[in-house]
Amino acid sequence: MENITIPIISVIVGFIIAYFLINYVFLKKKLSRLHNEAVLEAENMKKEKILQAKEKFLQLKMEHEQQMNERNNRILQAENRIKQKESTVNQQLSDSQMRQKDAEKLKETLTLQIEQNEKRNEEFEKLRKQQIEKIEAVAGLSAADAKNLLIDSLKSEAKSEAMSYISEVMDEARLTASKEAKRIVINTIQRVAPETAIENAVTIFNIESDEIKGRIIGREGRNIRALEAATGVEIVVDDTPEAIILSAFDPMRREVARLALHQLVTDGRIHPARIEEVVAKVQKQLEEEMLEAGKRTCIDLGVHGLHAELIRLVGRMKYRSSYGQNLLQHSREVANFCAILASELGLNTKLAKRAGLLHDIGKVSDEDPELPHAILGMRLAEKYKERPEVSNAIGSHHEEVEMTSLIAPLVLVGDAISGARPGARREVIESYIKRLKEMENIALSYPGVTKTYAIQAGRELRVIVGSDKVSDQEAETLSQDVAKKIQDEMVYPGQVKITVIRETRSVSFAK
Repeated sequence: MENITIPIISVIVGFIIAYFLINYVFLKKKLSRLHNEAVLEAENMKKEKILQAKEKFLQLKMEHEQQMNERNNRILQAENRIKQKESTVNQQLSDSQMRQKDAEKLKETLTLQIEQNEKRNEEFEKLRKQQIEKIEAVAGLSAADAKNLLIDSLKSEAKSEAMSYISEVMDEARLTASKEAKRIVINTIQRVAPETAIENAVTIFNIESDEIKGRIIGREGRNIRALEAATGVEIVVDDTPEAIILSAFDPMRREVARLALHQLVTDGRIHPARIEEVVAKVQKQLEEEMLEAGKRTCIDLGVHGLHAELIRLVGRMKYRSSYGQNLLQHSREVANFCAILASELGLNTKLAKRAGLLHDIGKVSDEDPELPHAILGMRLAEKYKERPEVSNAIGSHHEEVEMTSLIAPLVLVGDAISGARPGARREVIESYIKRLKEMENIALSYPGVTKTYAIQAGRELRVIVGSDKVSDQEAETLSQDVAKKIQDEMVYPGQVKITVIRETRSVSFAK
C-alpha cells in the first residue's frame, strides 16, 4: 500500500509544480505584454497631447495675427478718415477764403449802389418839393391843408354810409328777431300744455269708522298731542264723518302725518311711544321715496350724471310748492321748455334741460336760508361740480347775477312761461308760507330749541325744547322772548300763541 501511495503523491506533486510553473510562464508573458501595451499607449497619448498643444498654439497664433490685422485695418481706416477730414477742412478753408473775398467785393459794390441811391433820392426829393411848390402856388392851398380836407371828406362820407347801413341792418334784425322769438315761444307753449295744479294746505285722512277717532285722540288727548308734536301738523278731529283733517303749510309734514296715521290705524297700537317710533320710521321712508322720485325724474327727462345730493334735492321738490304750484312739476315744465327753446335755437338741449330742472333747487335746500334761492342754487351746483353754464343759468334766472351763457336766458324764459300760465300760481299762499317759515326760524334761533312747528294757520307756534338744556322757569321766559321778538319783527293778522313744550323722559331696558 505504501509502495502505491508514494508514486501517486509524487505524480500529484509533480503535476502541481508543473501547473504553477506553466502559470508563472504565462503570467510573465501576460505582464510583459501588458507592459508593452501600456508603454505604447503612453507614447500614443504623449504624441496626441503634443499634437493638441501644437494645434492650440497654431490656433492662438492665428487668432493673434487676425486681431493684429483687424487692429491695423482700424488704424488705417482712422488714418484715412483723418486724411479725408483734413482735406475737407482744407477745402472748406479755401472755400471760405474765396467767399470772404467775394463778400468783400459784394460789400464794395453795395456801398457804391447805396451811395448812388442816396444821390438819386436827394435829386427826387428836390424835384418832388419843386412840384409841390408849383401845385400849392396854382391851388392856393398847402399840401397839409389839402390832405386834411380830403381826409375829412372821406370820413364824413364813410360815416354817413356806415350809419345808413347799420340802421338798415338793425331794423331788419329787430323785425326778424321779434318775429322769430314770438314764433319760438308760441311753438314751445303749444307743445307743452300741462294741467294747472294748486297745492292746498290741508290733507283729508279717511278712516273706516268714527270710533277710530277716539283711539287717535287717546286718553285726555295724549295721542293726538304726541302726533302733533312729532309731525308739526295740526290734526283737526271734528264732526266730519269718517275723516280727519291734517292741516300744515309744509306738504312734507302733512305727508309724514298721513303715512304715520295710516300705519298706526292699520297696526292698531296707538300710544305716544309707538307714535314717535312710527313717525321716525315714516320720515326715513319718505327720504328714500324722495331719492327715488328724484331718480325717476332724472330718468324721465334724460338728465344723467347728477350728484346724489342733487338727485335728493330734486326728489324733495315733490313735497314743496312755489306760489301754490308743485315745485317738481314746475321744474319738469321748465326743463322741457328749455329743451324745446334750445332745439329751436340750435343750442345744447341736454344742458338747457339740466339747467331747467335744477333752477329752483335753492328752494328745497336747508343751507343758508338768508340767501336768495337762485344764488343758493348756483352755489349748490358749483359745489357738486356742475358745468359753469348750468351754474350760471341757475344763478341768473332771476337776473341776480350776470348771464354769461346762452342757455341762461332760456331758463329765465322757461321759468316765466311755466309760472305765468293762468291758474298756475297763487301769490297769497306763498306769502303765507314765507311768514310761517320766518316765525319758525325766529323760535329756532334760541338756544335749547330742538323743533318748531307753526300750526292753526299760523295762529299758534309750538316750540319743543330739550329738557336737559332748558329748565321750567327758562321755558316760561323763552315763550315770552319769542312772543316779543315775533311781535317786533313780523307783521301778521290777529295774535299768535307761543307754546313751549318741555318734556322729561326716563328710559331703561330690561335684558
